[in-house]
Amino acid sequence: MKGKLQELGKELKKNRALFLMILPAVAIVLVFSYMPMSGLILAFKDYRFNLGVFGSEWNGFENFRFLFASGTGWLITKNTILYNLMNLITSQGLAILIAIFLSEMKLIPYKKTTQSVIFFPYFISWVIVGTFVYNIFNYETGQMNSLLKALGSEPVNVYGMPWGWPIIICVFNAWKWSGYNSVVYIAAITGVDTECYEAAEIDGANIFQRIRHITLPAVKPTIITMLLLNVGRILRGDFEMFFQIVGNNGQLYNATDVIDTYVFRSLMTSGNMGMTAAATLYQSVLCFIIIVTVNAIVRKIDADNALF
Repeated sequence: MKGKLQELGKELKKNRALFLMILPAVAIVLVFSYMPMSGLILAFKDYRFNLGVFGSEWNGFENFRFLFASGTGWLITKNTILYNLMNLITSQGLAILIAIFLSEMKLIPYKKTTQSVIFFPYFISWVIVGTFVYNIFNYETGQMNSLLKALGSEPVNVYGMPWGWPIIICVFNAWKWSGYNSVVYIAAITGVDTECYEAAEIDGANIFQRIRHITLPAVKPTIITMLLLNVGRILRGDFEMFFQIVGNNGQLYNATDVIDTYVFRSLMTSGNMGMTAAATLYQSVLCFIIIVTVNAIVRKIDADNALF
């Protein structure tokens, strides 16, 4: 033990400049990521504001039982997983297509302009996107219903059609994130040796064959890495997206409510800290289990592309 402490002391002295550089990042992680974890005990307590976090009585798994006995737990879990799967498939799939499309373009000015235009939606706030959605689908003054009225058709109350919102949310999520996600794949394709493409072209390979046999294998490790990183967040819905697009429309709760929006609304309406903490802890534990499971599957299939 003494020898290890001496080695640590020598390492700190030798690389003190590097340790000083990393100190702010370590402090931020400790303060904002690890210290708040003490609040997880609220999930197992009957929280009372006058007693505080540590003074409130323990109630075991009662908060978890209440969450799932009402049926809400299963509903928000299902919605969160399905929405994230849909968003993962569409946004990442479109990002790969965009990257391949741009890599095959020969006119450099047009290529850069197209990439900039596709990337632009990433900088638009979800507040603005929510305004777009409202102005398009509003029953009275929305652009869609104004067009329907001009064509002599009856207006459609989209905000009263829960089945359509998974499609709407998925489309706007893909529109906003595809350009940003494509940057990673463009970088991976750029790293491919151009001689591979030239040799394939000399051998008579067409564009689709070059994409299939050169481009896709080259970006495969990147695709797997991005898949693993996104799967780790599969139970974390994009709160800002759902809240700004859907808002507090009770008609759409069953179709659009995810764990994050449920926790926020529960805190705002009921102030039940114990149940919201239970939902958050349940979310984090399932995220951990899912990413470990998926990584284990990837490691068995292709160990070189696993995260750990």
